[in-house]
Amino acid sequence: MPPTQRPIYALALRLMAMAAISVMLLLVKLSGEHGIWLPETLFWRQFFPGIALLGWLATRGQIDRLATKRPWIHARRALIGGLGMFLTLGVVQILPLAEATVLGFTAPIFAVLLAVVLLREKVGIWRWTAVLLGLAGVVIIAGPDRAHLPLLGLATGIGAAFMVALISIQLRDLGRTEEPVSVVFWFSAFCTPPFALFMLHTGLPHHDLAGWAMLAGIGATGLMAQLLMTAALRYGSVSSVIVMDYSQFGWATLWGWLFFAHLPPAQTWIGAPAIIAAGLIIAWREQVRGSRAGERSPAA
Repeated sequence: MPPTQRPIYALALRLMAMAAISVMLLLVKLSGEHGIWLPETLFWRQFFPGIALLGWLATRGQIDRLATKRPWIHARRALIGGLGMFLTLGVVQILPLAEATVLGFTAPIFAVLLAVVLLREKVGIWRWTAVLLGLAGVVIIAGPDRAHLPLLGLATGIGAAFMVALISIQLRDLGRTEEPVSVVFWFSAFCTPPFALFMLHTGLPHHDLAGWAMLAGIGATGLMAQLLMTAALRYGSVSSVIVMDYSQFGWATLWGWLFFAHLPPAQTWIGAPAIIAAGLIIAWREQVRGSRAGERSPAA
C-alpha cells in the first residue's frame, strides 16, 4: 500500500537533502584538490554508508527491514545511479561549484524529453516553452568564453543531469514499496563491488588525516542525502519536491566564494534564472496535470 502523501514534510526533507548534497560536493571538490582519485572517492562514498546502515540495523535487530522482493529493480537503479554519481561527482572536479550545480538543474528538462521519447507522452506549450527556456539558459551560461566552462565540463554536467532525471523516476517507483533504508543499502551493496575494482589499480590508499576525514565526510553526507531524498519521494511527488533543489545554487555559490574565492561570472547569473524558471514551470505543470488526473479519478 503506497504511503500517505505529506507534501510539506516532503518539501522539508528535500530541502535538507540539498544542504547535505552541497556539503558532499564541496568535500568531493576539496578531496580532488587534495589528490584523491575520483574512483576511490566513489568507492568510499558507497562503502561507508552501506556498512553504517548494516551496523545500525544489526544493533537494533532490524536486518529484516532490508528484505526486498525487487532485487532486479534495485540492480537497475544501481546501474543508472552509479553512472549518474560518477558524472555528478566528476563535474565538480572539472567546473566551479556554482556552474556545476546550475547544469544539474537541467534534469527536469530531460525528464520532459524522456517522457516524450520513452513514454510517448503528449507535451503542451507550457512544458515545451520551459524546455526551450532551459536550453537557452545553458547556451547563455556556456557563452563564447570556454575558460570558465570547458566543453568536457559542460558535457559531464549535462550528462549528470540526464542521469538524475532517470534516477528520480527509479526512486519514485521504489519508494512505493521499499523503505528508504532499503533503497539506500541496496544501492550501496550493488555499487560497491564494481567501484572496488578500481581500487585494484591504486592498491591500499595512504591518506593523511585530512584525506580520510574528507572521505568519511563524503560518505556521511551522501548517506544523509540519499535517505532524505528517498524519504521525500516517498511522501511527495517528484514534481512537487523538485522545487527545493534550486536552493543548492545558493549553497554552491557560498562554498565557492568561501573556499575557492570564486563568484560566478555574469553569464551564469543570467542563464541560471532561465534554467531555474524552466524547472519551476515544469514542476507547476506536473502539479496541474496531477490535480486534473485526480479530479477525473472515480476515487476523487
